[in-house]
Formats: sequence, structure tokens, C-alpha cells
Amino acid sequence: MARMTSPASRPLLNRRLAEFGTTIFAEMSALALRTGAINLGQGFPDTDGPEEVREAAVRALRDGRGNQYPPGPGVPELRTAISAHQERRYGLSYDPDTEVLVTAGATEAIAASLLALVEPGDEVIALEPYYDSYAASIALAGGARVPVTLRPSGDVGGGFHLDLDELRRAVTDRTRLLLLNTPHNPTGTVLTREELAGIAELAVERDLLVVTDEVYEHLVFDGEHLPLASFPGMRERTVTISSAGKTFSFTGWKVGWVTGTPELVTAVRSAKQFLTYVSAGPFQYAVAEALALPESYFTGLREDLRAKRDLLAAGLAEAGLTVHRPAGTYFITTDIRSIGESDGFAFCRALPERIGVVAIPNAVFYDHRDEGAPFVRFAFCKRIPVLDDAVSRLKRL
Repeated sequence: MARMTSPASRPLLNRRLAEFGTTIFAEMSALALRTGAINLGQGFPDTDGPEEVREAAVRALRDGRGNQYPPGPGVPELRTAISAHQERRYGLSYDPDTEVLVTAGATEAIAASLLALVEPGDEVIALEPYYDSYAASIALAGGARVPVTLRPSGDVGGGFHLDLDELRRAVTDRTRLLLLNTPHNPTGTVLTREELAGIAELAVERDLLVVTDEVYEHLVFDGEHLPLASFPGMRERTVTISSAGKTFSFTGWKVGWVTGTPELVTAVRSAKQFLTYVSAGPFQYAVAEALALPESYFTGLREDLRAKRDLLAAGLAEAGLTVHRPAGTYFITTDIRSIGESDGFAFCRALPERIGVVAIPNAVFYDHRDEGAPFVRFAFCKRIPVLDDAVSRLKRL
């Protein structure tokens, strides 16, 4: 009788995911719980968003809207609200019926876009450091990740910037897609008009697709957010992604969206329908109302986070860390070499016991680990008393 091969004769995990273990966010959040440390690692607010938006979700639940499967592309009210938002903010016109797709957060939108548009062997250029789901999604699609590194400007404590010449050199005949994130997590970089124009020119010249992650679009403190799709020749080749979590402080709702041409959105939907199919039915109605909030809400959110940025930045600097002041997002990147440290992983794993604060080592977001080794990210999307306590603890450094 033939002997059956054991399922364990090869690793159980798909080899494309072999390099990805438990995310650093889960590890550090667990460490925060175990030690009782202040969690400035994972980027989620510690308060809910606007009460009227939360009540809109409750109203939808009670009215039976979204309690069963919503339409595959998303409820019409939300798709219309997304289209109106893009037109009002950026002058970008999208047909809500054919050019808007609602997803389970931006994370699913990124995964579906890459699974739809990338084939095995295609090269995908991503700005390094990059959000960790980018690497996993590229791997799942069978693509080859090509990092282009953002580096600090020459000024001590200055922001990070993109070298357009390095980006151009990274493009080869196998390059299929550019994966961009602006405002950028974790560095807080907001790509400038000149940088975006250079990216657009390169994409048109080399006939590249572009996926842009713009979830922090409303969290810009210095400069302005400019969607790449608004640049000449880019609307027809750009998949634009955003979500409600960062803008409205309901990260657990997981409502994201994609905008693009009918052809691009159809491609992404073809992959997305076999991931979650649909999600967050009642929350979609609430987010539709949230997107129509008055400008005072968005201004207030931005000013509140600007004050929190400045508070934590001052505390980090007082503790002796070199602070790379973010132009956007709700993260601050610091350089620990100024206090005699060089290993961000070791520093972050020791920090909760040392002073009772949790942060994230940026090296986990790099292919070139040496480039990211001395950088550590802190989140400032917390209540002022929590940040005050963290600043007090940081003085022990």
C-alpha cells in the first residue's frame, strides 16, 4: 500500500507569506497591555469620533439599513458622498455608479488593487519605509517589491524627502506599478507639488499604473494634500484609496474606498468580491453623512492634531531624541542616535519596562533594515492628558 505524504512535509504557510509573522503592531500593543505602558505605538485614537456620526450608525441599524448584504460596490448613498467629496475637495469628477468602490478599509483596497493589477514577476515600486501590509499584498500577488527610500533632509530634525532620480533609476522594463502613500506613514512626509509632478511625468513616460494610499488626506499640517490623480495624464492610470478611519476616528468600522476609471475600478472589484464580498453595511450610511460634515469639523480635527503633534514633539526633543517634524499623519519619527542608541527594535522592546511608553521601530517598514535601524515612531492621536503623562515619562530618558 502506498504511503501517504504527511501534510507537514512542507511548511504549512504559503511561501509567499513566509517572511511575514505577527505584525509589529500586535506585538507592541500586547507589550503595552502586559506592562501597563502608554501605547503610542499603534495608530488608533483613544476617543470616538463625532457623536452625530455614531448616532447615524445607530439609526441605520435600527432602521434596518445595511443589516443584510449591501450592494457589492457599496451603498449608493456612500458612493455618491465619496464622489461629491472628491469633486468638492479636489475638482476630481467620478461617476458614483462606475468609478467608486467601497471596501473593508484601505487595507482591503490595497490588497484588492495589487491582486487585481499585478501578476507574478511584475515589479512594484514602494516608498520605503512602507506600511507593512504593502509588502504582504505585493507578495500575495506574486510581485517583486522594489523599495525607493525616503531619507531625512540635510537639516537636523528636518522632514523626509523623495529622490526623484532614485525613483527613476528604480523603474525597469518589468515595472508594472508605483505604490505611493501621501501623507506618508510612518515618516509624516507630504509629497510636494514638484515631487508629484515628477512622479506623474515618469508614470506617463513609462506607462505605469499607480496606486495611491491617501488615508491621511485630511491630516496635513504643513503644505497641502494634492491627489496624484489630479495631475496631467494620471486620472486614467491611478487607483486612489482613502478611508473613514483616520478622518473620523472610527478605525474599527473599516470603511474604505477606491476611485478610478471604470476599467480600473472593475478590475479591483473583481478581486475584492472574493475577499470580503461586502462589509460594514450600517456603517456605510454613517460614513456617507460624515463626509458631508461642515468644513469646521475638518479644520478642528486638523488643529487639534497639530497641537498634539507639537506637544509630543517638544517632549521627545526635551528627552534628547532628534525629532523629524511630520508635515502630516499622526505619527512622529525620531532618531535615537542622539541619546546613544542605534537599534530601534531593542530600544522599543525595552522602553515599556524602562519608562512605561510603547513605540514602534521603523526598521520593520524597511527592506534596507540598516537604513531604518535608528528610527522610532510615536503616535500622537491620543488625549492630551495621555500625551502629558507620556511626555513626563519620556523625561526619564
